[in-house]
Amino acid sequence: MLKKTLTYTDYNDTERTEDFYFNLTKAEVMEMEMSTTGGLAVMITNVVAAKDTPAIIKIFKELVLNSYGEKSADGKRFIKSRALADEFSQTEAFSNLFMELATDATAAADFVNGIIPKQVN
Repeated sequence: MLKKTLTYTDYNDTERTEDFYFNLTKAEVMEMEMSTTGGLAVMITNVVAAKDTPAIIKIFKELVLNSYGEKSADGKRFIKSRALADEFSQTEAFSNLFMELATDATAAADFVNGIIPKQVN
């Protein structure tokens, strides 16, 4: 699980600093691998090698939104839903994170490594 502390200015012009959580389970990683011809890692490698910027951007947006969620108060669950992802995507926190990942290869690699379960890395 990756916790990102993001500072952003909301739409009331208030600066906020909040923690956001991102995680993929082993099952989710397996599903992504098995549903992509040749596997997700190979597909990403091919897209990067081809310098296919639109595809790279789409992949990172999907990774961010598919991994975003909220921890339950007791820590037993990591709650994800399309509604939560949509809400997050409508914030400047998402915009700032997306721009960071799109423009900084090290930040992008750290993000991907942070959301993948340690047993899978």
